[in-house]
Amino acid sequence: MKDVRVLAINPGSTSTKIAVYHNIEPIFLKNIKHTTEELAPFAKITDQFEFRKNIILQQLKDADMQINDLQAVVGRGGLLKPIPSGIYKVNEAMIADLKNSPLGEHASNLGGLIAHDLVKSMPNASAYIVDPIVVDEFDDIARISGHPLLQRISIFHALNQKAVAREYAKSTHRKYEDLNLIVVHLGGGITIGAHQKGRVIDVNQGLDGEGPFSPERTGTLPVGDLVRLCFSGKYSLKEVQKMVKGEGGLVAYLGTNNAYDFEKIVDAGDKNAELIYHAMAYQIAKYVGEMFTVLKCEVDAILITGGIAYDKGFVNWIQERVYKLAPVHVFPGEDEMKALAINGLMVVRGELEVKEYF
Repeated sequence: MKDVRVLAINPGSTSTKIAVYHNIEPIFLKNIKHTTEELAPFAKITDQFEFRKNIILQQLKDADMQINDLQAVVGRGGLLKPIPSGIYKVNEAMIADLKNSPLGEHASNLGGLIAHDLVKSMPNASAYIVDPIVVDEFDDIARISGHPLLQRISIFHALNQKAVAREYAKSTHRKYEDLNLIVVHLGGGITIGAHQKGRVIDVNQGLDGEGPFSPERTGTLPVGDLVRLCFSGKYSLKEVQKMVKGEGGLVAYLGTNNAYDFEKIVDAGDKNAELIYHAMAYQIAKYVGEMFTVLKCEVDAILITGGIAYDKGFVNWIQERVYKLAPVHVFPGEDEMKALAINGLMVVRGELEVKEYF
């Protein structure tokens, strides 16, 4: 079997995760934290390109990683046009859309940009992205919102949801494409996807739109009240956008987006904090029920993943409301780095078809 080395790059809002894999084994892992002060000089996320790229190169050099040995550099995908699930080679059309995203700015846009630039100095490597957050496999009926000017769109934690779904399928000696699953990703944003035979046919738009509230996002709000608030004259467009994404959810109620802090506050006996935290679990359970009906009540398993899934008490609040729908399995954290690397490995070995972005 061909010996392969892959570099995975996962840019987040305040961090850049990198990993070098030798076949399926990680030989270097680094989570580079970026302070508010470091990022303050950059007006746009894409302006951080050189800053983050240079840090990556320095970290690889310090760890004595030989970049000429790499055969693939795989970045987390960004806010591109809606595309099917899969691995895509970074091309000029993708570069243009990552720089001037049709859906706005996101740190993950930097993944493909940095990967593309790095391989210019690597004689044996190509640049790819995998399962970006815009993966769109919706049934047409799921796109209807209630008004023709406002179509529902697919933006979710595609990379981790797909990776966890495939991991579960493998553990049960079945194929992902043969299962109906509900996957719940619990992070700074929360998305709940209906996976039907390998396709995510519906999912809440967790970036800034709908679903349960999360540590920093409001999720679905009372529409009439939101419209009146927008035209009250008290808030600008940017202030409302920040209210919905960044300063909503747990941040709005109790001033923190750190679920661990919330867990400690609840354990200390703060009844109001417990009510808010419990309400988030309550809303998540409601959306699991929604996806249960999307899958016509035929669900093999409910999978719970993401950072908040480490909080057993919180997960139990969800489980007690949904356990009769299907067996519940918990995969705490996320393994997006491994998912990126495994896709790169399979492409180099010719086991996976590369898709083209238009």
